[in-house]
Amino acid sequence: METMRAQRLQPGVGTSGRGTLRALRPGVTGAAAATAKHTQGYGRVNVVEALQEFWQMKQSRGADLKNGALVVYEMVPSNSPPYVCYVTLPGGSCFGSFQFCPTKAEARRSAAKIALMNSVFNEHPSRRITDEFIEKSVSEALASFNGNREEADNPNTGIGAFRFMLESNKGKSMLEFQELMTVFQLLHWNGSLKAMRERQCSRQEVLAHYSHRALDDDIRHQMALDWVSREQSVPGALSRELASTERELDEARLAGKELRFHKEKKDILVLAAGQLGNMHSSNC
Repeated sequence: METMRAQRLQPGVGTSGRGTLRALRPGVTGAAAATAKHTQGYGRVNVVEALQEFWQMKQSRGADLKNGALVVYEMVPSNSPPYVCYVTLPGGSCFGSFQFCPTKAEARRSAAKIALMNSVFNEHPSRRITDEFIEKSVSEALASFNGNREEADNPNTGIGAFRFMLESNKGKSMLEFQELMTVFQLLHWNGSLKAMRERQCSRQEVLAHYSHRALDDDIRHQMALDWVSREQSVPGALSRELASTERELDEARLAGKELRFHKEKKDILVLAAGQLGNMHSSNC
């Protein structure tokens, strides 16, 4: 669990932070109105258009967006309400509809709304990883896990690795940092970090290797194969993990939290289930 020590520093503006949302709402509405060319109804901002134009504006101002400024929506297949929609931002963060949505269009707007709110909030200077931010974050991690200062200075400890990750991403925002955090959360969840330690790989070597590697189909496929193997060794492990992951994803979505880790877990497990199904079919 060491690499998960940073989880309480979860980026994102959740729906439970009502005071924060009230304070941000005028700024969010202003930013949305400035970026959206089209509106719905009587002056109501079209958040779907606003979110897309927000990221196009960031790209035009020099933001380093490896995959362009396209905002990607994904509807959960359903023939009846409530409908659920996920939106993945160009930086890799993922959010979902957090309200009861009677239509697919409403689910899309709900997902865009929380994503736009977080996108705007992420522009605030307090969301940048600075020396002051690193010291505060490390101190909070030490306090939460009863660690000592020596741990923070040792890259072979969980908190030391967390500090190394923060320092390697100085200047980035927390949503940008989330991409790297998600990779390491998945590596820990999947047991890959433990396997690397058993092969005598240091945390710094692992960090250096994965710091510049984005989540891609190769990583997902390899993790899915690991779960196929796990299911063959412990029948039922996959279905139990998938059920638990779906609950976590729904709870986080309804709370308006950033969802990338939970969503990737579910996608990997569904991929593994599909691979198992194909194997069973070929054996019949």
